[in-house]
Amino acid sequence: MVLLNLLRSAAVALMGVGFLLSASGTVSAKVEGDIVYLGAAISLTGKYSTNGAHTRRGYDLAVEQINAAGGITVDGQTYKLGIIYYDDESTPARGAQLAERLIQQDGVTFILGPYSSGLTRAMAPITEKYGVPMVEANGASISLFQEGYKYLFAVLSTTEQYLQGAIALAAETADEGQILRVALAMENDPFSQDVRAGVIADAERLGLRIVIDDKLPPELNDMSATMAKVRALRPDLLVVSGHAKGAALAIRQIADSRIDIPMLALTHCDAAQVIEKFGEKAEFALCASQWAPGLSYSDELFGSARDFADLFEATFEYAPPYQSAESAAAVMVFADAFERAGSFDPAAVRDALAATDLMTFYGGINFDEAGRNVAKPMVLFQVQEGEYRVVYPSDTAEASFIHPTPRWSER
Repeated sequence: MVLLNLLRSAAVALMGVGFLLSASGTVSAKVEGDIVYLGAAISLTGKYSTNGAHTRRGYDLAVEQINAAGGITVDGQTYKLGIIYYDDESTPARGAQLAERLIQQDGVTFILGPYSSGLTRAMAPITEKYGVPMVEANGASISLFQEGYKYLFAVLSTTEQYLQGAIALAAETADEGQILRVALAMENDPFSQDVRAGVIADAERLGLRIVIDDKLPPELNDMSATMAKVRALRPDLLVVSGHAKGAALAIRQIADSRIDIPMLALTHCDAAQVIEKFGEKAEFALCASQWAPGLSYSDELFGSARDFADLFEATFEYAPPYQSAESAAAVMVFADAFERAGSFDPAAVRDALAATDLMTFYGGINFDEAGRNVAKPMVLFQVQEGEYRVVYPSDTAEASFIHPTPRWSER
């Protein structure tokens, strides 16, 4: 059973901060009895609430599994993990305030990241200022790792890699001498604009031409203007990045307007539950993903990637989106670093995080000097017969890429 009494949307009201004696001296940590607390400000309300819920469930499941397996051993003593949650309301300013509160008022010295690059960008300067390690799983913007942060570590692949597979697959479909035309519809937020930059760079490198380049408003409720351009210009590939809301909106409006697109590539398909919500309308869409249940990764805690997926579905009654998988991996990274550091001293844990070399059900985790995970590639699904099938990269593909997407009149 998930630790419901410890994991509330508001902060867990706890009195007293334990003091530990470790090999590095007397240090203060958020410890009560045999529980060491991590802090997390995530989007439980607001526009990112869907992905915020996926993030929290990944954190919760990892905490439950680690504790059920006996917890962690630090300097010869056994501890369990707990999490203090706050709702950042999907607002960067609120996220920054809550990072301060977790550190200054709650005494938390280890932070699990929020959902989205924008919220991570707001919190990172705070954790850096106080020398508090943050392991994050849902802020993929490459620009986060160009600021010189020493206490920020990300288990996921960065944004420029998200839709490289879609551009590569499109280039492979081109006839000799054909210049494929690409339409972009990207939310005007740090994550999606970094995805855009990566797509443009790859398109230029491979000789594809951008014919539509729309920036979508953060409050994303309608894409009809972009869809009118797509209908008129008939691009070979439409690329959409707008988190879960953008993926759902694109699928719905393309289907409702019966717009024929030979190739559609999206971020956040699984988080948006496009198969469950739209059924046949989502068929043939390409979906960027950090992780897939069919991958061959495994570890001692969860078992295989498929084992994690089965446990998650049994616990929460839906298949895990990659946001949940990467969030669970972030908790595992902290647990591993605590044990190797032999201390809850933030500086010692930071150094242990920097030296991480870990294989998990989610994939390999090894951080470069900027704090990026350089041990795990992205994958690309295609929706085929109501299921996600990995079609890229080729060495992990479980199905052949279907192209072009059949016209609506032929379905």
